Amino acid sequence: MEFSSVTETAFFSASVLSFVLTLAFIYQALKNRLLWIMATAAFFQTVWLLSIAIKHSFSTDYLSLLLLTESAHYVLWLLSVDRSTERFCGTRLPLFFKVCVYFICATSLGLACFNYLTESLKNIEEKLIIWQGIAFPIISLLSIEQLYRNNTQYRLFKLICLALAIVYVFDAYLFTQHLLFAKLDSDLWQARAAVSMASSVLMVLAVATMAQPSQSSAKLTFSRPVIFYTTSLTLAGAFLMALSIGGYYVRIYGGNWGTIIYTLLSAAGLFFIGFIFSSSDLRRKLSVLINKHLFSYKYDYRTEWLKLINQLSQPTSTTDTATRAITVAADLFNCHGGALWLLRSNVMVPVRQINTQFDISEVFEPETSPFCEALKDEWVFAPNSNTHDLGLNNKNLPLWMNQIPDAWLVFPLLTEKDLVGFMVLVSPKEHSLIGWEDLDLSKTVGRQIASYLARHEQAELLAESRQFDAFNKLSAFVMHDLKNLIAQQSLVVKNAEKHKDNPAFVEDAIHTIKNSVERMNNLLRKLQRNEEGEEVKVLHLKDIFIEAIKRCQKRPPVPTLVPFKEDLQVKGDFDSLVMVFTHILHNAQDATPNHGFVDISTILEDDTITVTIEDNGEGMDKDFINNKLFKPFETTKSGKGMGVGVYQAREYIQSLGGNISVESSLGEGTTFIISLPAN
Repeated sequence: MEFSSVTETAFFSASVLSFVLTLAFIYQALKNRLLWIMATAAFFQTVWLLSIAIKHSFSTDYLSLLLLTESAHYVLWLLSVDRSTERFCGTRLPLFFKVCVYFICATSLGLACFNYLTESLKNIEEKLIIWQGIAFPIISLLSIEQLYRNNTQYRLFKLICLALAIVYVFDAYLFTQHLLFAKLDSDLWQARAAVSMASSVLMVLAVATMAQPSQSSAKLTFSRPVIFYTTSLTLAGAFLMALSIGGYYVRIYGGNWGTIIYTLLSAAGLFFIGFIFSSSDLRRKLSVLINKHLFSYKYDYRTEWLKLINQLSQPTSTTDTATRAITVAADLFNCHGGALWLLRSNVMVPVRQINTQFDISEVFEPETSPFCEALKDEWVFAPNSNTHDLGLNNKNLPLWMNQIPDAWLVFPLLTEKDLVGFMVLVSPKEHSLIGWEDLDLSKTVGRQIASYLARHEQAELLAESRQFDAFNKLSAFVMHDLKNLIAQQSLVVKNAEKHKDNPAFVEDAIHTIKNSVERMNNLLRKLQRNEEGEEVKVLHLKDIFIEAIKRCQKRPPVPTLVPFKEDLQVKGDFDSLVMVFTHILHNAQDATPNHGFVDISTILEDDTITVTIEDNGEGMDKDFINNKLFKPFETTKSGKGMGVGVYQAREYIQSLGGNISVESSLGEGTTFIISLPAN
């Protein structure tokens, strides 16, 4: 086996990275996170790589040393994987499998040592190297599969298994090709060093970011961004730059491209590893990145999101919205309960608590406090966390938070950038470490709950606004009726001095006052909420017209009733129907000159009575009829009217199953057409 200086450079670079891996494993073994045999395997891997790199320093029997170091590093990695499976996964390997593994390891290592000391197997050294290079990867892959499949918490071992699997698959391919073609491919042998470098970097990266056991799933998967979005352009640009630098070096100083490439790879690997260990912030970010894109998630986000939406969309009363919000969040994180604060006049006010040990009814938090300012930046607090990252802003927690000993998570309720409240969740039913998934999910849930609470508050405000609108509308109708009654009483008072000695006037005044009292009593009766409403009777239409005309006869032009069948009957309230026709007649009189006319005619078609009130007054344009006539508080009387009479009239006629329509032309007059169901 003759190798060039490029090969030596490649394996020397790989040995340097392997030595860094050894130091990392030793550190983890001191903390009982790895077995010492794994650190020993990394050390002998370093010795094996270094022995290849400096083979020219040995005598011609170099193959005996290579056989020994190859055997040692294969055996130690295999034993370390099996021991880790039993130690960290709680899985007992089959006895037959263990016996076979130990026998193969003892045989291989024994033959290598025997040959190194006696050189009695010198003629078959190369064949032994080839066959063990095929056998050990196959057996090791079986052991790696056991560690990979049975490990549920230690994500570190997932990445170690991945790195070792890459090495063993490549070794099996390398020595199988050597066996088939009876010749070692020098390029593949150099590539073996590159594969070893990559696996060392991957394992160091795993140690730096995944050393702690996780309660999340250790299942290795790939996220959609990793699959569909790559960094091709960045890598291509970096590769071209490295080629340019290397080409410049070869042209100026001479040398070999292979040496340059492996030197660059070694330098890049060392720089990357050093940068990782020197920056705790980078290690944290890298840990989150690896967890997001290489491992399965703690939560099934599709299921959790559908459950959240379904629970928040269920009908609930206004008083139960806060309870629903806490219950939904607590169920999502499997917590016993929580507490909710909402913003009221620049102060966070407690609105509900469920299964918390501390009474929060008197706990208020100013919106401008450092605690709320951090929440506005969408910071999630973990009050009882010992992790530096999670407790970074815990100094801003209010003092009353110490009174909730089981507080687990505090997350903001944000709508866009406005903080509408915050929620405190107590410890989960099963102890769980807070990870990036809990933080991301709590932020998303917080925004959804904030929208849910804001929507219910807006609905409540809208309902209150509608109640006020109804009250204002009712007040306008009452004022409209009172205005008409006051007008009647004012007329009596105005003529009292002149006609107080006239018995006919006195009788008429008493009748007017009596009528006003009756109308006011009817009005008060309708305003009583506990009453069933106005009384519906079968009424003669002629009686209604006579009463309406009587109320309008004191102003010109006096309405004229065109004769019709006297037995026409309708159902309704007498006073309300009289009010409808009186108002329409008054409007016609106001719009018509004294020498004009206001005519009332009636026809019966099928089961519908059509009443037509026609005048030759000023008329109205189409825009006013279509857009303003039947709207409340719209009038043409320039301060004399309130603009609710026609609206009120149509509302009542429609409540009886009828309708009011209008035909009018400016300067020609107006025709009101009132349709009512005949009794």
